[in-house]
Amino acid sequence: MTEHFFAPCPRGLEAALAAELDVLGAAEITTTDGGAAFTGPIQLAYRANLESRLASRILWRVGHGAYRDENDVYDLARALDWPRWFRVDRTIRVDVAASRSPLTSLEFATLRIKDAVCDRHRAVGGVRPSISKDRPDVRVHAYLTATDASFYLDTSGEPLFKRGYRRETAEAPLRENLAAGLLRLAGWQPGTPLLDPMCGSGTIAIEAAMIALDMAPGLKRTFGFQKLAWYDGPAWQRIKQAAQRRARPPAPLAIWASDDDATAIHQCSENIAAAGIEGTITVERADALTRASPAPTGIIVTNPPYGVRVAESGALAAFYPQLGDVLKQRYAGWTAYLMSGDTRLPKLIGLKASRRTPLFNGAIECRLYEYRLIAGSMRSPAQAESGR
Repeated sequence: MTEHFFAPCPRGLEAALAAELDVLGAAEITTTDGGAAFTGPIQLAYRANLESRLASRILWRVGHGAYRDENDVYDLARALDWPRWFRVDRTIRVDVAASRSPLTSLEFATLRIKDAVCDRHRAVGGVRPSISKDRPDVRVHAYLTATDASFYLDTSGEPLFKRGYRRETAEAPLRENLAAGLLRLAGWQPGTPLLDPMCGSGTIAIEAAMIALDMAPGLKRTFGFQKLAWYDGPAWQRIKQAAQRRARPPAPLAIWASDDDATAIHQCSENIAAAGIEGTITVERADALTRASPAPTGIIVTNPPYGVRVAESGALAAFYPQLGDVLKQRYAGWTAYLMSGDTRLPKLIGLKASRRTPLFNGAIECRLYEYRLIAGSMRSPAQAESGR
């Protein structure tokens, strides 16, 4: 049977996600702000969870209908066959999102949907499932528009950006699926030299190495579909083992990760080891403003610091022009992709961006700036563009 799914993703990656889902065998793919809807057999949930580098979750749509008030939402949810999809001894959590919904309280709508799921279970077996906000076995999602309600079961469990290799967390970590998205938007291909000179905990370089080794991003974790009634253990093992056999063994790659912070380098090395790809990435403690170019040509993909705290403002205003000088002087022949939520970057860096892609890092609106570094392309901050 053909099932309906929705995959949320970081805003700005919708088209890239659609292309990825197409390769994975999805059909009827349509993008919307913050994700993509698609169809396919129920087993597609196995592969999409295992293989998607860009999705945040894979949601399976189990119901849909029109509503006017909270009672309608309850009735729609109560009519769904929740006992057929998961056992009553599974703990549950309900999350509701909305766009232009006429309901005054999403919190109350969440409570009503939770009651509907529990009431349906109790009507069938005399027992209500328990609620767990922190570590639920089953996650129910509802999305309300102005007129319609859609109900989903989460086949992912923990968000898909949690690959299972991050051992230590930097102060403001870049999520793994956004890092993979930056590589996709940059057009990076395995074999092309790649440098992240402000690598933090190493997420961009690690995602690149996993792509180069053809390692499925979900190999080291479990998924929500394993708690659903239709879960087929042998079928899942066959899919997972095929992905394991496909992955190439770790070997040195033309990928460099450096940072001038010793703690960041330690975190980066720990995460590389946890990902099982030791020896693939050259990790160096080096200042982005003084390090040498590791190859004659290549691609820089990095998430430079931007001013979250006011105290950083002066230092960053001085840093960006220096960074522009270094890129011009030492990386002619390279293309640099800098993601930043700081609107001053394009004004101060002194380089003309050939492309600007809007992105969101969580709730922070950012841009991915493309700089083609050719001798003579340097511009003074006064000549630089406004940055939009």
